[in-house]
Amino acid sequence: MKTIQMTIDDELLAEVDHLTAALQTTRSAFIRSALQLALRHHAILEKEQQHARGYAQHPVAPGEFDVWDAEQAWGEQ
Repeated sequence: MKTIQMTIDDELLAEVDHLTAALQTTRSAFIRSALQLALRHHAILEKEQQHARGYAQHPVAPGEFDVWDAEQAWGEQ
């Protein structure tokens, strides 16, 4: 593990300190977790954009998924 130095504004640091105390964790652990979540979020956004580009380049053809229409029946309610 590496030690880093970072700049953070006072209000954000106060919020982090308040929450880490409530969660009984450390700043470092909290920030590591937040960074991991941010990286996962970014990866998901990239996949969603890739998915959208794929459908824009190769749109669904009319009738392409009609075979699945019967599978969507949930019965009478």
